Amino acid sequence: MKYFLVRTALMVVLSLVGLTACLKKDDTVVLRLGHSLDTQHTVHKAMVYLGERLALYSQGKMRVLIYPSSQLGSEREMVELLQIGSLAMTKVSASPLEGFVPEMQLFSIPYVFRDREHFWKVLNSELGRALLQGTERVRLKGLGYYDAGSRSFYTTDTPVHTPADLQGKKIRVLNSPTAVRTMQALGAAATPVSWGELYTALQQGVVDGAENNPPSYYLSRHYEISRFYSLDEHTSVPDVMLCSLAVWNSLTEQQQGWLSQAMQDSVEYQKQLWQQASDEALAAVKAAGVEVIYPDKQLFRDAVKEFHQSFADTPVGQLMLQIDQM
Repeated sequence: MKYFLVRTALMVVLSLVGLTACLKKDDTVVLRLGHSLDTQHTVHKAMVYLGERLALYSQGKMRVLIYPSSQLGSEREMVELLQIGSLAMTKVSASPLEGFVPEMQLFSIPYVFRDREHFWKVLNSELGRALLQGTERVRLKGLGYYDAGSRSFYTTDTPVHTPADLQGKKIRVLNSPTAVRTMQALGAAATPVSWGELYTALQQGVVDGAENNPPSYYLSRHYEISRFYSLDEHTSVPDVMLCSLAVWNSLTEQQQGWLSQAMQDSVEYQKQLWQQASDEALAAVKAAGVEVIYPDKQLFRDAVKEFHQSFADTPVGQLMLQIDQM
């Protein structure tokens, strides 16, 4: 009951703030953007760049006002604010988004993409654009994808060289049913822990490990406890920039064009930042004494073949076939 009352109060306050989600003053459109990342993250920096490019293209007639670090609530709460038109934009991981758009579970299925080049080929294809358009069914407008790298395992007590090393291990995963099934397919026990509580959970042995990309592993300081990092790169889950469909429809065609172009510029800028951040993070954890493992990925691919086959007669399975042929 306490959680419900707190959450309700938060939604009321944010809805009042959100009445200016798309503020128009002196012929200037100000789009309010909320997200959960800190200001050092590459995606936040890309959002700042998005605002700069939008101001440039619109000659100052459009601006972006950013609220980082969960100032406006959790990812899900901000998505709900977008749906009612009380917030203009937010960033979410594609995995939790599958609760709104089932096709997004594609990104939580392991080894759907052959490599980074194949991943971006798919995202930039008609299929990738169709996935973004699917968000319109739930009053959202997908603007583009940000790079979040590939997710790999890190563990506290023993390293992961093969899927057998995951047997019985309690691994923290994203809030995604498909991510849970992936852990089950690999023999691990998926354990729900919030990101903010994960450091303590690793420290106290509530979980034996987790999985994430190099920058997140490094910046969270999880490497201080989990000293084994196995680069199996089982999933590539992008971040998705969303706009409220109501706010999008309130913009003129020209304004939509400016925002789309600014978003495209922001995506390319963030790709460069991400690659640099990934390289620096790996170098930093190695310097800190972490054992970085480069396992035989084929062993992991073989372990999830049956899991892949379970999608054979589903719409997502058809998408997987299309991706495999790209």
